[in-house]
Amino acid sequence: MNYFKLLTLSFCLVFITFAKAEEIVEQAYASRIEIIPFQSLNLTDEQILKGDKSAGPVTLAGELRYPLHSNLKKLPLVVIVHGSGGINPANESWAYQLNAQGIATFGIDSFSGRGLMSVSSDQAKLARLAGTIDAFRAVEMLQKHPNIDPNKIALIGSSRGGTAVIYTSMKRLQQLWAPNFKALATYPFYPSCFDELDRDEEITMPIHAFHGELDDYASKEQCKNWLARLSAKGALVTGVEYKDAAHSFDNSSGAKTPTVSKGAQSAQNCHIVERNGLLINVNTNLPFTYQDACVHLDPKTGFNKEATLQSHQWVIEDLKRIFFQGN
Repeated sequence: MNYFKLLTLSFCLVFITFAKAEEIVEQAYASRIEIIPFQSLNLTDEQILKGDKSAGPVTLAGELRYPLHSNLKKLPLVVIVHGSGGINPANESWAYQLNAQGIATFGIDSFSGRGLMSVSSDQAKLARLAGTIDAFRAVEMLQKHPNIDPNKIALIGSSRGGTAVIYTSMKRLQQLWAPNFKALATYPFYPSCFDELDRDEEITMPIHAFHGELDDYASKEQCKNWLARLSAKGALVTGVEYKDAAHSFDNSSGAKTPTVSKGAQSAQNCHIVERNGLLINVNTNLPFTYQDACVHLDPKTGFNKEATLQSHQWVIEDLKRIFFQGN
């Protein structure tokens, strides 16, 4: 499979869907785009949690976009991680908006190199924490890039990608999989969370999470409870829930009224904890699977302009603060 060709095609299609060319301000265009391959691993969640590295490598790729205007020799960078349906306008819009602010972006394609197009209707095709490993590997690679400032990196992810980036904050997973990883903040959009993982209260960076009030796809309550535990321990975490917003609320190609995502699997009603490196369904006391009764089908997704504008403005202002304050 020529995944480089597929990746390039996917970005082109997303660009067309995202907006007409005349609707994008000049500053949002990239001065240079590089498609960069990097090595990750095909692992199960059990292997990830136990630190078992006996898995085959996989070559993935991502799109590095340079901002059109910047006076910096080394650029701040945001790594963007997509969700269960692959790269979509929600991810691509971040690239344009951040480039317009003088910030480089790296959009990971976790699917093409694995021969996947979507896992929405079969989430078992890929470990829930696979994107976390991909993000670790991408960041460690980009920390060595001559045009990237290794001390000014952050992460944004949506849905499954939000789950990926939220767990890059865990010190334990960093120690197991990415000892050189360093990031300033992570911004998960409508992520799912586990009820509890071992040492999940030990985090190394701020977490700023965003959910929609109407979300029946992601396990937002589990996320809110975890973030509350972290906050009680003194961690810098925030969580925002937008009124009348559904899952994927910042995907501009979505319907304005929440619409059924036919056949998609959701574990929102599942309570999952880690025990001895296994993800256990609390209700059955057995390893979690997507055949468990708590998994439901046909959750809704939809675009909400107000939630998109408010959340994106907040993130951009925070990134400008941590990247440029004092420069």
